[in-house]
Amino acid sequence: MSMQGPLATSRSATGIPTGRLAVWWLLASEIFIFGGLIACYILYRLNNPWWGGEAVFTKVPAGAFNTFVLLTSSLFIVLAHDAAEKKDFDRAFRFIWYTIGGGLVFLLVKYYEYSSKLFTDDPELLKTPLTNTYWSFYYTATGLHALHVIGGMVIMALISFDLRKGFNPHRVELIGLYWHFVDIVWIFLFPLLYIAK
Repeated sequence: MSMQGPLATSRSATGIPTGRLAVWWLLASEIFIFGGLIACYILYRLNNPWWGGEAVFTKVPAGAFNTFVLLTSSLFIVLAHDAAEKKDFDRAFRFIWYTIGGGLVFLLVKYYEYSSKLFTDDPELLKTPLTNTYWSFYYTATGLHALHVIGGMVIMALISFDLRKGFNPHRVELIGLYWHFVDIVWIFLFPLLYIAK
């Protein structure tokens, strides 16, 4: 029995592969979710002078390190895509797992940040989503972003095992588009939540 590719691979009206079109539709919907959240954050920030005072409790070095980690992981997924296009599936597999490793490092740093705010005995350092609106935005935005990182890691892991067998190498490009979106969202969140004081 031979392995067949997907039955519908391109749209006749557009000529765009269905997987790519689906990812772009997904990203468009995600832009509305994160865009709305960021727009609300900015409007609230502009109308509340005390807002910037809360940002001093964020860990800027941790946020900067996470920015570096995500940008590096973006490079790895680009290298995975390049290897998949050259049919070097073992190399593509490795780079996908480097990307997943970057996502894991990002999540561990987020855990460190969350735990330092949520599990402290110092009442001044205790920052929960109920502390005030700033921290509600902080946990909502970074938590939603972290869920997207986890989702991307799971999908990459599934793609990597198929890729190692030579199946569906075009999916590396699709998960790459998603991963770049996750990185771009963080590039907006980092200065808004950590630096803008």
